[in-house]
Amino acid sequence: MQRPIGLAALTVLELTPPQMVSTAADAGYSHVGIRLIPATPDEVRHDIVGDTALVRETAARLKDTGVKVLDIEIFRLKPDTRVEDYRPMLETGALFGASQALVAGNDPDELRLIDSFAEFCDLAAEYGIAPSLEPMPWTDVRDIVQGARVVDAAARPNGGVLIDPIHFDRADSKIADIAAVPASRFRYAQICDAPAQRPKDLVELLFQARCERLMPGEGGLDLKGIFGALPRDLPVSVEAPNDRLAKTMGPTERARRLLVATQKLLESLHP
Repeated sequence: MQRPIGLAALTVLELTPPQMVSTAADAGYSHVGIRLIPATPDEVRHDIVGDTALVRETAARLKDTGVKVLDIEIFRLKPDTRVEDYRPMLETGALFGASQALVAGNDPDELRLIDSFAEFCDLAAEYGIAPSLEPMPWTDVRDIVQGARVVDAAARPNGGVLIDPIHFDRADSKIADIAAVPASRFRYAQICDAPAQRPKDLVELLFQARCERLMPGEGGLDLKGIFGALPRDLPVSVEAPNDRLAKTMGPTERARRLLVATQKLLESLHP
């Protein structure tokens, strides 16, 4: 069975969701990730939740191209989050056929975060969606050890933990940390590369993560170690934004090259 590979929204954030679906199809992807909620206040916002023209256009484009939706994002769990407020987004995700939801832990109270994640899992389960908590070194869920602890404590069968190689490395996580997590907790993974030298401060860390990632195999991350430790057929989302490359290369060609690099890396693990 061919491993599902999706094009993540952050990789081609200049595109609208329907344009992104077409780009994914033209570049050869089987799946796509759709950002329903902007990650930052100044990020572009699309009218992509509920019964809107853009939702209908995106759904039609998915049907026409045969591309499937892997995940929807980004659901932040904060101290004041009302999980029920995310229902319209999950309804839209279900309309698109999404199977996964990306969750960020932005609550310093771990016990409250555990409760919120459990509640979100229960809500997502109504729509057949599995939430995955993504550790990021600048959030309150910094690394895979903490992420797995929250997911385990929430004790929901559809709850998972998501590895993004750049965050995994920048949090100084170890390959052995992956082996300590039950394989069933991994629903999908993200892929990108980055320089081996780690950023010196938070500003550089954030900029590199959002604007300067590299194609798989072009940097110094231990991608073979990470993906060698993950389940063999785990779906992969290609999240590798690069502002400099975007100025000289169109989104379809960037997406195509990223897919080729990803396939080459993954195939090298299991020739």
